[in-house]
Amino acid sequence: MWHFYDFCLMRTIVIGDIHSGYLALKQLLERIGVEKEDKLIFLGDYVDGWSSAVETVDYLLDLSTTIDCVFLRGNHDELVYDWLKDGLDKPMWLAHGGEASKSSYTGQSDKLIEAHKGFYKSLQNYHLDDKNRLFVHAGFTNLNGVEFEYFSKMFYWDRTLWEMVLGLDTTIGPQHALYPKRLKNYLEIYIGHTPVTRINKTKPVLAANVWNMDTGAAFKGPLSAMDVDSKTIWQSDPVYQLYPKERGRN
Repeated sequence: MWHFYDFCLMRTIVIGDIHSGYLALKQLLERIGVEKEDKLIFLGDYVDGWSSAVETVDYLLDLSTTIDCVFLRGNHDELVYDWLKDGLDKPMWLAHGGEASKSSYTGQSDKLIEAHKGFYKSLQNYHLDDKNRLFVHAGFTNLNGVEFEYFSKMFYWDRTLWEMVLGLDTTIGPQHALYPKRLKNYLEIYIGHTPVTRINKTKPVLAANVWNMDTGAAFKGPLSAMDVDSKTIWQSDPVYQLYPKERGRN
């Protein structure tokens, strides 16, 4: 049974795209000081980038045995699952981090492969909390919200949501006739997928009511997390510094 004291200690923490940065993930969670009362929401793209795909997923599976974790589906997670399940090693995937994941899984036991396939299969397309905050890897396109999305792949491939809020006239608010209807459905929206390093940022960026948590961990940026209530931000070191002999994604 939950008590008021326990509720006060609870934190909801959202974590951006990891891209096999196992060392950065461990460092980040240590800096957060994760407690058993916390809820961790991972925005997807656990793999493809650095060399630690297997270690990253193993760590997340172990973490979920003691901490309340929500694991969302990223586009790279689907690509790795397709390869593990059906042998689909698409050239574009290999060129954008897939080669590192493929190497990480090569030679692993059947038992491990099956456990990881189960992890990828179980990922959620989105999470909506009791405060009407939406968590999704990439975005959605339906004006009425995620429940009405026609194509589930939009949840982990769409970039139009982020592009829209970056181009939004900041002088208009939710009551304005031209304010995007998509945004009115939710109090806040948390996404990853499109690194904010593309706009020369290395910390989570807020545009309208959308927080982008992908701070370029696959490239030259750190891995980031945020307490969604207090807006406290934690970051790892730039991930490439933790993998000095690797290139990551380019």
